[in-house]
Amino acid sequence: MLRFLVFSLGRAWQGFWRNGAMSLAATATMTLMLLLLSGFFIVQNGLLAGLQFVEQKVEVVADLRSTTTDAEVEDLRLRIGALPEVREVNYVSREEALQRFRDARAAQGEEDLTKYLDANPLHASLEVKLRDPGAFSAVTDALRADPLVERVKNITDLVSRVLAVTEFLRTAGIVILAVIAAIVLFIIINTIRLAVVARAEEIEVMRLVGASDAFIRWPFVFEGALVGLLGAAITLGVIAAVADPLSSFMFEFFRVLPIRVGAIARDVAVLVIGSGVGLGVLGAFVSVRTYLIR
Repeated sequence: MLRFLVFSLGRAWQGFWRNGAMSLAATATMTLMLLLLSGFFIVQNGLLAGLQFVEQKVEVVADLRSTTTDAEVEDLRLRIGALPEVREVNYVSREEALQRFRDARAAQGEEDLTKYLDANPLHASLEVKLRDPGAFSAVTDALRADPLVERVKNITDLVSRVLAVTEFLRTAGIVILAVIAAIVLFIIINTIRLAVVARAEEIEVMRLVGASDAFIRWPFVFEGALVGLLGAAITLGVIAAVADPLSSFMFEFFRVLPIRVGAIARDVAVLVIGSGVGLGVLGAFVSVRTYLIR
C-alpha cells in the first residue's frame, strides 16, 4: 500500500510538470477562485459583525417612579441583571438624563430650553441591554410587572423591524456565499476536467494495457490535490501580502464592531487550504471517473 502511494505521488508530480501549460492554467484558475471565495468570506464576516453590533444596540428603557430610593433602584438593577436574557443594566439618574438631553440639543445646534424650567421633568431610568433582541418581550413584561417602574418604552415595532432586516441580510449573505461556492466548484471542476481531457489518450493507453482503475485514478487525484495545494499557497501568499493594509482598513472600518481579525485570518486559512485541496481532489476524481465508467 505504501509503495503504491509513493508511486502514485511520483506519477502525480511527473504529470503535473509534464503537462505544464494545463497545470498552470488549472492552478491559476484555482488561485483566482480561492481569492474570490476568501474575499467574500471576509466581507461576509464583516457583515455578520455589523448585524451583531446593530442587534446589541437594541435595549429596553424603563422609567422609574420619582419616589424610588437608591436602595430600591440597586435592588431592581440586580434583579433585572440576573435575568438570563439580560446582558447589562445601566442606571441613568434624572441629572444624567437631563444632561444627555442638553448634549443632544447642543449637537443639533438647538437652543437649550431647559434653563427656563423650574425643575427637572425627566425620570430616572434603567437601560437594559439584551443578549438576544428576540427576548425583549420577556424583559419588558418583567419590568412592567415591577411596582418601582412607572412605564416601559414601547419598542415592539422597532425591534421587529431590526430583527426582520438583520435576519434577511444574514440569510442573503449565506445564500450568496453558497452561490459563489457553487460557481467556484463548477469552474474548478471544469478546468481540471480540461486538463484531464488533454491526457485522454494517456488514460486510454493505460486501460488497453490492463491498468486497474485505481492505478489510473489515484495519480490524477493526487495531481488535483497538488493543484489545489499550490493554488491555496499562492492565495494565502497574496492575502499575506495585503494583510497589513487589509488589517488596518478592517480595524478602522470595523472599529466599533465585535469582530476579531485574528479569528478571521485563521478561518480564512482553513477555508482556503480545505477548499483548494478538496476541490482539486473532487475535480480530478469526477473528471477521471468519466473515462473509467465507459
